[in-house]
Amino acid sequence: MNQQGEIGQSVIRTMPPELSNKIAAGEVIQRPASVAKELLDNAIDAGADHIKLIVQQAGRTLIQVVDNGCGMSEEDARLCFERHATSKIESIEDLFRVRTMGFRGEAMASIGSVSQIEMKTKRVEDDAGTLLEIWGGEEKRFEPVAVDDGTSVAVRNLFYNVPARRQFLKTDATELKHIINAFQNSALANTNIEFELHADGDRMYHLPKQDLKERIPALFGKQYKASLIPFEEETSYVKIHGMLADPKLAKKSRGEQFLFVNGRPFQHRYLTYVILSLFDTWTRQNEYPFYAIYFEIDPTQVDVNVHPAKLEVKFDDERSIIQLARSVIKKAINEYFAVPDIETSERVENDFDLSLDQFSNRSDSQRNRGGKTDPINIPSRINFRKSGIDGEESAERLYGGTDTDGDYSEEEQRQSSAKQGQSRDRGFWQLHNRYILTQTRTGLCVIDQHAAHKRIIFEKAMSATEESLPGTQQLLFAQTVELNATEFSLLKELLPIIQRMGFSIQLLSGNTSIINGVPADIEIGDEKAVLRDMLQQYRELTKKPSLDARKRVAIAFASRTAIPRGKKLSEQEMEMLIDQLFACNEPYHDPLEKPTLVTMSMDEMKRRFR
Repeated sequence: MNQQGEIGQSVIRTMPPELSNKIAAGEVIQRPASVAKELLDNAIDAGADHIKLIVQQAGRTLIQVVDNGCGMSEEDARLCFERHATSKIESIEDLFRVRTMGFRGEAMASIGSVSQIEMKTKRVEDDAGTLLEIWGGEEKRFEPVAVDDGTSVAVRNLFYNVPARRQFLKTDATELKHIINAFQNSALANTNIEFELHADGDRMYHLPKQDLKERIPALFGKQYKASLIPFEEETSYVKIHGMLADPKLAKKSRGEQFLFVNGRPFQHRYLTYVILSLFDTWTRQNEYPFYAIYFEIDPTQVDVNVHPAKLEVKFDDERSIIQLARSVIKKAINEYFAVPDIETSERVENDFDLSLDQFSNRSDSQRNRGGKTDPINIPSRINFRKSGIDGEESAERLYGGTDTDGDYSEEEQRQSSAKQGQSRDRGFWQLHNRYILTQTRTGLCVIDQHAAHKRIIFEKAMSATEESLPGTQQLLFAQTVELNATEFSLLKELLPIIQRMGFSIQLLSGNTSIINGVPADIEIGDEKAVLRDMLQQYRELTKKPSLDARKRVAIAFASRTAIPRGKKLSEQEMEMLIDQLFACNEPYHDPLEKPTLVTMSMDEMKRRFR
């Protein structure tokens, strides 16, 4: 007897195709960027040398890829939307030596089941092309059409028939950022192809066929042009090559770290951990340098089927791959900085004794970059023979010690100290150029100068956005800022809020903007860096859904312009900072609820000294 208490009636049924396709779509099509990636992969596999990606409303209303590849016949045009239909796999052996990109048999069927697709395609040898329209998995039109050689696939109204999925999409800026990332992966992996990206009628990228050294600045900004570090090594097992960027261009957010195997982008947590660890000597905490690293290996030695969306891969000999990558990248960095030798220790030589299994149980948040817990830790004693600086003193002079996070010269420190000596004793003292100490009627108060100033600027910025005429100081000479596509699209979205804070910014074509004025409190001459860092910080704050866009912009601005830890202050400056802090509505916490000050009573001090 079955669960319903009836004899002879089957309770197991085969799912209808439209339902199974929607379930498959849940694996493959997570967001508009997933569709863009699948369509780009298919265009690359079709042999196209010119690919255009067009999106509207961050892919919600349109994702279109136009290529000049081989095209399809009438029969193939229909078959490509059938589940498990593929031109790239014929046997089980083919599954383990995949060299093509978008080979998943259910991808196009999945996309068609949750959108309205129009496909036009034509082979060179055919007189006419084929037009096929599919809405929600149901064929609407199938007829001959006059069209250029190649294929055009337009995906409209993604998730229109699955509203629950549509409501979980993020903001347009976030979804567009993911689409741009998919585009960047394709463009970096295929420098022999001309790419275009158009968003809401604006051309964000036009990349001609070019080598990697030219494509990276075209994608991420001209600042990379003279700051790339090439490397290459080949063994009997694998070839590795690519580009690193000067660590001084490292950013506070991830997004410009790329790994490829046989032209396919992939993710690998442990390998990424190892690569970032090699930069620890040259970057500050939570900074992420650019790299694009390519592995070429026998396809039978790598499994690309360990993740539903093909984001992760597994190498047969992961230890050799990681050791080679570490050795080659370490050598390239040391040569770039003219570091002839490094004093190694047994622990560094045997750093791979930490197993991959152990690492896989650790979260990214546990990564203490440059700390003693790192399994791969470059020693701080680097021989700077060419620069005439020895030992640990070099790290102190070149990168600052642990007590100072700012970039302030000895002359600036002396000038500030002289000013302090000339002033009267106001009862304020600075500890390690980070904290302000002052006595209270009942004990001692310690104030974090950076957190306190961040609270002050945050409340000023929030007030400015509510004023009809915010305070703006006009620049004597307007500043032109070249942004990458992700930054420009975010600036375009946030421009009304940023302008109400006191910025005067004009958007131009080609990801270029002009800064004509800045808020009254900002230091003139630093406006370009402030704008870039604000946009990066804003992207990090999108992880906090409780904050609205206005607060995120204000926090990003405050974080970038607040007095840094490490700057020496005069007593007058300390007194002014404290006065402004206690004039705030919430003086005891910074905008992210971290304390701005701590107090200790005399009774507590007495207890401690007893």
